[in-house]
Amino acid sequence: MIKLNIKALSVNKAFQGRRFKTPEYNKFISNMLLVLPKLKDVPTKDIRLKIDFGYSSKLSDIDNGLKTFLDCLVKKYGFDDRYIIELHVTKTIVNKGQDYIKFEFY
Repeated sequence: MIKLNIKALSVNKAFQGRRFKTPEYNKFISNMLLVLPKLKDVPTKDIRLKIDFGYSSKLSDIDNGLKTFLDCLVKKYGFDDRYIIELHVTKTIVNKGQDYIKFEFY
């Protein structure tokens, strides 16, 4: 599994009003495109994906960062997220400042 030491961005912080992207969302996308590794053989159909969000807040919903993170993967690896047929998402509570996102295509 690939681990990114970056805090997931919630949809509430990514969009304002009627789905206008916030400056925070644009910065998150830019940062993610820099830290996501180059991968060979990223699937383009029948995509199965495991994601583990390390949240430092017990109040974070498991899907808090899902939309924004999937947007980053789509942008970086060039697949269409309508071809994701399976998602395995987990949440791990971590110490403050230790937030992360782990993911793997399988």
